[in-house]
Amino acid sequence: MDLGSQIDLAKTYAAAGRFDEMLATCRDICTNTDQVNMLLATGALLAGYGFLSDARAVYQCARNRAPTDLRAQVNLANLAREAAEHSNARSLYEELQQKLPNHPVIRRNALVGQEYDPGVSDFARKSAAIKWGRWAIAQAGGFKPRPAFGDLESRPLRVGYVSGDICQHTVGLFVKDVLKAHNPERVVPIVYSAGMVKDWVTNEVAAACTLHDVSSVDDVSLADQIRLDNIDVLVDLSGHTGGSRLTVFAYRPTPVMISWLGYFATTGLQYIDAVILDAWHASDDVEDQFIEPIVKMNSRFCYKAVPWMPEVAIAPVMQNGYVTFGSFNNTAKLNDGVIEVWSKILAVIPDARLILKWRTFNDADFRQRVSQAFADRGIAADRIELRGPSFHADLLKEYGDIDIALDPFPFTGGLTSCEALYCGVPVVTVPQSRVVSRQTFAFLNQIGLQELAAEDMEDYISISVELASNSDRLKTLRASLRSRMISSPLMDVQGFTRELEDRLIRLYHTIQADE
Repeated sequence: MDLGSQIDLAKTYAAAGRFDEMLATCRDICTNTDQVNMLLATGALLAGYGFLSDARAVYQCARNRAPTDLRAQVNLANLAREAAEHSNARSLYEELQQKLPNHPVIRRNALVGQEYDPGVSDFARKSAAIKWGRWAIAQAGGFKPRPAFGDLESRPLRVGYVSGDICQHTVGLFVKDVLKAHNPERVVPIVYSAGMVKDWVTNEVAAACTLHDVSSVDDVSLADQIRLDNIDVLVDLSGHTGGSRLTVFAYRPTPVMISWLGYFATTGLQYIDAVILDAWHASDDVEDQFIEPIVKMNSRFCYKAVPWMPEVAIAPVMQNGYVTFGSFNNTAKLNDGVIEVWSKILAVIPDARLILKWRTFNDADFRQRVSQAFADRGIAADRIELRGPSFHADLLKEYGDIDIALDPFPFTGGLTSCEALYCGVPVVTVPQSRVVSRQTFAFLNQIGLQELAAEDMEDYISISVELASNSDRLKTLRASLRSRMISSPLMDVQGFTRELEDRLIRLYHTIQADE
């Protein structure tokens, strides 16, 4: 069998959940090839299914075979971030930026990595973003004046949404119903989909409004297309995350440009006229972290449950006789501080359990590392259950195994917290200065459960312990959380969309009047 067929076979095994066979096939490929591209493809497959150790070995092999090809090192930096090895990831990104100062993916990966990294100050994060903005403008040929405004007297506002995640991704799930709810007499949405994944979310958006697949279009051509489409307001939904086309905004193709939803810090680009947040995300400390003006809506997010959402399960404490904590967040968020605080909670409640779930728990070495981190803090391994990935429908059912969700920090849950709450699982959080640390805090305030947001780490522990000791409270929350969410502004798609339209139209007129 040729190598191309082998990697196709490995992908088939992976999709079917036959991971032993996938690993064996991948290892066979790596033993029998010197082709760097094949090694990188194999590493990407392994990393995509959470097998960090095997992926790392493959990327190191690729780096040894081709020391001047830095793609393997980029992937090693990404793996370090996934494993919450943030100081290592930071060092690798810094080294890569010195070697490839104009590589857009390396630059944006480094910025995103800082959001997960508790060791990076707010000042450093903002400074790095501003440096990126200056670089992007220089790459686009220098400063561009604001384009001319159009007349809105007899037509709706034309709004372009740019994202690499118009699919079953956090951003796609949050934005699809807003795009579908736009009033075409007020706002005409045009979506520029820059991602490679096309699925049911993509299809729903394409059926509701104009969608352009721009995944293979370069920045100059995309900027030209946006101008030809006569876009009045261009909305970036990606920031510096994967698949971003924020570099297109450095060409300033529209008179007004905005950052919303998909990113959680300043873009660093001086052309961006506003970032959309809400009062809970935008504390005084947060405002100092942005170069963009902040527009505060009643909510930054608008949540709608997926069609396969299960019924709320009975609180497991009622059957188990002990409380089960849990987190289904990305393991890049599991820094030492998080494990330390969660261990203190478990130490106070000696019969409590903790379930953690993410794709990287497919990796035996990583599971051992996490288990050992808790063991080093006095928490026995048999109290920690580490679960690998599953289909979304199955993941949602697993909230039936959790009584209380523990939010990581400084990068808290977004869609993960919404899904936990909708499944009847209360989430305990501790907001800090970063926008990304205040997501669950905003959700809890919107549904009237701000008492689950702690003031500091001691309060976080206290709230978690007190909630765990009150089975009646857990039972009540289990039965009421879904209805709380449904009746809250967090799930009011029509109300959110009308307010968004108001803000976009008002912002357009305000900036136009100031020119």
